[in-house]
Amino acid sequence: MAIEKLLIANRGEIALRIHRACHEMGIKTVAVHSTADADAMHVRLADEAICIGPPAAKDSYLNVAAIISAAEISGADAIHPGYGFLSENAKFAEIVEAHGIAFVGPKPEHIRIMGDKVEAKRTAGALGLPLVPGSDGAIETFEEAAPIAAKIGYPVIIKAASGGGGRGMKVCESEDQLETLMQQAGSEAKAAFGDATVYLEKYLGNPRHIEFQIFGDGNGNAIHLGERDCSLQRRHQKVLEEAPSPVITAAERERMGGIVSKAMADMGYRGAGTIEFLYEDGEFYFIEMNTRLQVEHPVTEMITGLDLVREQIRIAEGRPLSVEQKDLEFHGHAIECRINAEDPRTFAPSPGTVTRYHVPGGMHVRVDSGLYQGYKVPPYYDSMIGKLIVYGRTREGAIMRLKRALQEYVIEGMKTTIPLHQALLEDPDFLNGDYTIKWLEEWLERDGQP
Repeated sequence: MAIEKLLIANRGEIALRIHRACHEMGIKTVAVHSTADADAMHVRLADEAICIGPPAAKDSYLNVAAIISAAEISGADAIHPGYGFLSENAKFAEIVEAHGIAFVGPKPEHIRIMGDKVEAKRTAGALGLPLVPGSDGAIETFEEAAPIAAKIGYPVIIKAASGGGGRGMKVCESEDQLETLMQQAGSEAKAAFGDATVYLEKYLGNPRHIEFQIFGDGNGNAIHLGERDCSLQRRHQKVLEEAPSPVITAAERERMGGIVSKAMADMGYRGAGTIEFLYEDGEFYFIEMNTRLQVEHPVTEMITGLDLVREQIRIAEGRPLSVEQKDLEFHGHAIECRINAEDPRTFAPSPGTVTRYHVPGGMHVRVDSGLYQGYKVPPYYDSMIGKLIVYGRTREGAIMRLKRALQEYVIEGMKTTIPLHQALLEDPDFLNGDYTIKWLEEWLERDGQP
C-alpha cells in the first residue's frame, strides 16, 4: 500500500520532522493541533490543518476520537504518532488499524507487551536479552519480596510496572526498609499511572545508559543501527546523547547488536524500536524497550546516513527494510543537545515569545526545531523547544563543532538550557567520555552550574 496522505498526531519539532520526511517522499500531510498550537510551524507548512481541541493535552493530542475524526475528514490513509502522547498506546494503534488506516508504528500487541515493564522483562528474557537480576514478575507482599531481595543482594530497586520518568521507583538499602518502600512505590505508581504493581531488581551502583536502535519489517527480518549513549540525565530525563558510545568497542557493538536484532526478528517486530540497557563493568542489562521513534534518533541518522522516519513509513507501507545488516556502515560521531525553555540553573520552565532567533549553520550542523521569531512557546507541554545535532569524523571533532554551534545559537525572549550545554562541553570528565547516569546530577550539585 502506497501512503498518499499522512496525519501527524503530534506537535513541535517531531511533527515538523515527520512533515519534512513525508514531503520528501511525495506524501501529503495533515497537521492536527490544539488551539494553543494554531501558529506552530508544522501547522503552517502542512497541506491541511485541523484543530482537535483546547490546549490541555487530554482534550487534544490525547483525544483519540478527535484524531480519528480528523483522519477520516481529511482522507488520511496513515497516522504517525511521533513520540510521547499516544505513540505507545496499544489501544490507539488498534483503533487506527480498525478504521482501515495504517499505523506508522509497531503491531499493537508488541506495544502492549513492552509497555508493561514486568511483561517486557519476561519477554526480553525469553528472547535472549540479558536481564538485570530481579523478581520474575510483580511482587505483592513483603513476605514474597524479602527472600527475592536477599537472593539478589542489597541494594535493590523497587520499580513501578507501568509508566516511567522516575515515579514509583525506590532504592532499598536493607531489609528493614523494604516493606515501607514497597508501599511508597506502589502508592506513587497508583497515583501516577493508575497501577500499583511493582517489581524488584538489583540496583546497579553507577552504570551507563546504552540503547540500541532497531528496525523490523514485521515479517521476521530485523537490523540494528548501533548504539546511543544517553547517560547524561537529570531526574531520569535525557539531556545530551551521542553515538556511538565513547566506551563501547566495535566487538561489543557487533555482539549486542546481533543479540537485539535476532530478538526482534524472532518477535516479528515491525517498525522502529529502541532497546535500552544499563551497562556496568562490561555487562549489559535490559531495562526496557521503547516501541516508537526516540527524541535522540538524529544522532543515529548522522552516523548511518539513514532517514529513520522515511524507514518507518516504508515499513508501514508493507515494504522491506531498505538496507541489510551487512551493508550498514557506521561513520564518525554525532552528539545531540536537547534545548529546553528552562532556566539553566533552576530548570524552572520558561515559556514566552521568541524575540530574536538565529540557528547555527555550517557543515554537519542540524537543528530540529519549530521555533521562529515571534512564535509564542506555550506553557502547556514539554519544555523541549529544539535539538542541536552535530557530526564529526571523530568525537573530538564533533565536540569542537558543537561548541562553535552553541556559540552561534540565539534564542531570546526566554531562558534556555544552551548555557548548560556550553558548561558541560568544558568539563574534563565529559571531554574524556567518563560519565554515568549519576554524573550529571552530581556535577550540577558540585560545581557544574552554568
